Amino acid sequence: MRTALVIGTGLIGTSAALALAARGVTVHLRDHDPGRARTAAALGAGTDKAPEGPVDLVLVAVPPALTAGTLAEALRAGLGRGYLDVASVKGGPRRELERTGLDLTAYIGTHPMAGKERSGPLAAGGDLFEGRPWVLTPTRETDTEVLNLALELVALCGAVPVVMDADAHDRAVALVSHTPQLVSSMVAARLEEADETAVRLCGQGIRDVTRIAASDPRMWVDILSANPGPVADVLAGVAADLDETVRALRALESGDDADRRAGASGVADVLRRGNAGRARVPGKHGAAPAAYETVAVLISDQPGELARIFADAGRAGVNVEDVRIEHATGQQAGLVQLMVEPAAAQALGEALRERGWSLRTG
Repeated sequence: MRTALVIGTGLIGTSAALALAARGVTVHLRDHDPGRARTAAALGAGTDKAPEGPVDLVLVAVPPALTAGTLAEALRAGLGRGYLDVASVKGGPRRELERTGLDLTAYIGTHPMAGKERSGPLAAGGDLFEGRPWVLTPTRETDTEVLNLALELVALCGAVPVVMDADAHDRAVALVSHTPQLVSSMVAARLEEADETAVRLCGQGIRDVTRIAASDPRMWVDILSANPGPVADVLAGVAADLDETVRALRALESGDDADRRAGASGVADVLRRGNAGRARVPGKHGAAPAAYETVAVLISDQPGELARIFADAGRAGVNVEDVRIEHATGQQAGLVQLMVEPAAAQALGEALRERGWSLRTG
């Protein structure tokens, strides 16, 4: 791939453009808002000048509702040898394109499973897709050359290709992406008019659950409007679990011992099923989830402290597999939780203590 045209310079489009440009591809940028294309160009994602002729790959990165129309215009204009989109919903845009009667052998639907709460070109990064799944949804009509172009794009972006049927993809993202967004938003909505005293008690748990609730509502309305049925199906299952859990909790308030036992059993059941589901979430690099041990380090909120912890862990010869930071309420301090292989935990703890760090135990 030598040349590409990216149509839509938001988070995903600009990130892909940055990755391609960094690997020597000549990238042309187009957006309905020329200012966004100029911003992406200024970041090093390519040029906002139109290509002089057809490019090797046209990458459409616009909202799902606009995807089919934008692709149809590009196909009719003959802008490239191959065409793909990165919309988070695949079945609807494909069927809409099929209704145009256009030859779709040069098109393949794709979806990189990566993103942020922030949107727009300024949130983009060329490493956004590193190690992330990138779904490809070829059909029997898809030209082999176009599939190879898509695979080359995925490789240049550092992602991992996953081939799926379009409708199976939409059911999958309804479960692992779209429903979690709504549930996160619904939990966060409970905080909108909560008493300030309650809000001040927010800890890492509520931060974890509501992190993605900070996402752009307009973007999510577009996404959910393109995949309403599968999301509603998943939410119906969640709603059934909620109803059962509410009944179980009400039973725990009962004065009857049998009702309380039934209530406890109901709550325990949903928690156990949650454990089982969480255990299926892939671990590091998509491998089976691993059990890590946590070394908790007290840290002051000062420049360079995190870097010093990681440097000291490195000197101890310990690889930090994951990290979480819990900020103390009302204090310029916090707790850094370093997740490491169980065999390395004791050595890391001893090394950090020797270097003056305070560890929290228990």
